[in-house]
Amino acid sequence: MILTIQNRQFNTKEITQLYPAAVVKTGYEDETTQVSLEWLEVEAKGKVELVGYAIFVHLEEEEVVRFLFPSKEEMDAEVGRIALQLKAE
Repeated sequence: MILTIQNRQFNTKEITQLYPAAVVKTGYEDETTQVSLEWLEVEAKGKVELVGYAIFVHLEEEEVVRFLFPSKEEMDAEVGRIALQLKAE
């Protein structure tokens, strides 16, 4: 099956992981890291600098593709579009 995320297509057979996460600054220069949405909402309130929200796609060849969104609502909308594609399969 071909999965489309923001006009980029992936063969689902090549996807090893697909998940949403928050992206925050680490405090070292412009370095960022991903954290779970639950951790951001429960544990990190006001403690980290949020860069945005992202959908991460890990592929077989150890490539990681990140789709960054400025708001959780925009990311959630894209997650919904992904879910509809997977449900149609």
